[in-house]
Amino acid sequence: DRYREIRGLIQQLIDKYRRNAKILLIKEENMKTFVSGTVLAGLLVLSMLTAAQAADVTLRFAHFWPAVSGTHKQLYQVWADTMERESGGRIKVEIYPSATLAKPPAQYEAVKSGIADVTATVQGYSANRFPLTQIVELPGIVKNAVHGSCIIQSLYDEGLISDEYADSKPLFMFTHGPGHIHSKEQAITTPADFAGLRIRRPTTVVGDLLEKLGAQPVGMPAPQSYQSMQRGVIDGVALPWEGALVFRINELATKHTEVGGLYTLSFVVTMNKDVYQDLPDDLKKVIDDNTGKAWSAKAGEVFDALDVKGRAAAVEAGHEIITIEGGGDNPAWKPVLSEATESYLTQLEGKGLAARKVYARALELSEICK
Repeated sequence: DRYREIRGLIQQLIDKYRRNAKILLIKEENMKTFVSGTVLAGLLVLSMLTAAQAADVTLRFAHFWPAVSGTHKQLYQVWADTMERESGGRIKVEIYPSATLAKPPAQYEAVKSGIADVTATVQGYSANRFPLTQIVELPGIVKNAVHGSCIIQSLYDEGLISDEYADSKPLFMFTHGPGHIHSKEQAITTPADFAGLRIRRPTTVVGDLLEKLGAQPVGMPAPQSYQSMQRGVIDGVALPWEGALVFRINELATKHTEVGGLYTLSFVVTMNKDVYQDLPDDLKKVIDDNTGKAWSAKAGEVFDALDVKGRAAAVEAGHEIITIEGGGDNPAWKPVLSEATESYLTQLEGKGLAARKVYARALELSEICK
């Protein structure tokens, strides 16, 4: 209706100046006056056309992946383009990659406070804020990114972790694929090989796991990993193959250890609640139509494809890839991984959280999700 009204006004304006032009010609008025009137008409029409094409709302979308990454181009930019297309241009999304709008640990808070309107971030970067969500980081739950994304989105949809997001408007959740260890010099074949190694950890949950394995975990967001490894601040990183590719770790790390089911990481794309509530109902529907399991699955597909590319790049470079037989169930690894799981669940229960209920459901969903 709005666009029909604007088109009608434009047509009335054009008709008016056509009539005026005819009158001016018939009366042989001063040509300068005629030209000025015609130019004014053109400017007015142009301004109205510009107004008709302008977005009703512009959403500032912050994330920490590089603008050249497949994650940015194949997931976040696709979501942004979908918003603009399905809203008829009324929603515009300005993306701020590479943590240009807010640093990785502050991105969730940036959305809550209104510095950003939307963010894609790691829940575990906000320490102690999403303890039940981070249960999916524990060993043996997630097989790949599509599988993990189904688990985390289902836990949210079923209300088991939704209370942790009362201060924002979650759009969709997902996980990356299996996390691995990528080291510069030391090949890791058993937990004993971690002794004395400074390994980048993404979250405190993964940090506790690495510590029990014998490593010295060093907390930092993924974008800082390359520079830290280059300078010798760390000896290796915990990342999926996607992260090794996107953050260029394959340029530095030549040893890679795959322990199936070691850990995974959860992510959320979420929106400022007030910005969402202020939208008209038809634009809310555009947002709502692009949330939940469909986009969670899409994210998982993107991350799984990037895992394949990341591993292939290491193979092509001639790196040493060590795959632990039996993964997390390997007798040398399983006791440590089980201890890390039990320790985290006990810790949350001590805070009055229903940790074992969420963990049990995560394991059930691990069998249900494909």
